[in-house]
Amino acid sequence: MVVGHSECPGALCAFIYEFHMPLFFITAGYFFSLRYLDDEAAFVKKRLKGLYVPFVKWSVVFLLLHNLMFDLGVMNEQYGNAGGGVTHPYTWHQIQQNLWNILTAMGGYDQFLNGAFWFFRGLLVASVGYLVVFKLYDLLARKVGRPEWRQVAIPLAVCATALALGAWKTAEGLKVTTLVQGGTREITGLFFFGCGFLFRQLRHKYKVEWWSTLAFACVTLAFSHYAPSGMDWNAAFDKFAKLPLPAICGFLMVYNVSTWIDRRDGIVRRFLVFCGNNTLPVFVFHIISFKLVSLLKIWYYGLDPRQIGCHMVIHDYAKDDLFWILYSVAGVGVPLVATYIVRRMKEHTRSAIR
Repeated sequence: MVVGHSECPGALCAFIYEFHMPLFFITAGYFFSLRYLDDEAAFVKKRLKGLYVPFVKWSVVFLLLHNLMFDLGVMNEQYGNAGGGVTHPYTWHQIQQNLWNILTAMGGYDQFLNGAFWFFRGLLVASVGYLVVFKLYDLLARKVGRPEWRQVAIPLAVCATALALGAWKTAEGLKVTTLVQGGTREITGLFFFGCGFLFRQLRHKYKVEWWSTLAFACVTLAFSHYAPSGMDWNAAFDKFAKLPLPAICGFLMVYNVSTWIDRRDGIVRRFLVFCGNNTLPVFVFHIISFKLVSLLKIWYYGLDPRQIGCHMVIHDYAKDDLFWILYSVAGVGVPLVATYIVRRMKEHTRSAIR
């Protein structure tokens, strides 16, 4: 995700976008437990605590900082996204409205500082939606005396339902008016969430092979070049239809590589585990961390200092230089280092108190 947001080279960016967001949903579905079918409240509570609460917390923090960012020069009304769009200071009324949107619709977040926050809402709706649809099919299976359908048949039915709904919605240009951005990402996320759970049920039949990893990578790469797609909020039918195969192949590629890394302890494995245990800081702060590299790029090229307000990174020379590497390192490294330092300080404080 961080590399994709760094304006990396076009071919690499297209490759990443084929599977990087579906990967999160598939992984979340992989860990869905059937016990939640009989304890729905526990699942919803867990999802609210893990997704809604941090969304509200950090959206409100950045809402309160929005105008301050203009005063500090971190954002301005001259430079913005690659399409030329810019952001503006909020009026008191806009601040209040955004707060209401944050609390009631999981919208209203700062697009230029929290552009990835749609994922909180997408995963919350997709995961709870999966539970609801699975529960409906499960009730039907019980009525016909087929409890074993829980393992494969029902997950397949849920995935098929999500695909059908997504195809209908995108083909007709429909919107779920109660969901910010119209619901395409949530329905697509429901499908991929189901794919993750289904893979977990069939994992015992799956074998990690080097040749399959290469094949999955080639399929994903071919789609990114000849039929690019992504988990866009406004995806048309053709993009929606092209996404499932390369996204699933991309997940299997990552799964295979992860399996190999996990087989032996080492610095790479320990670093990735640390990243996995601290994804929230990276997710929340990677865009603001990019600003440190933007300062360096402004100095290096002699650019207008106000370009620090570019979203997500400075667009000048992005196709020709290697600053995307520095952006990627900072986007991951700064939040992780800050998290490590804060935790060590807390541990030191506790030790001193004792």
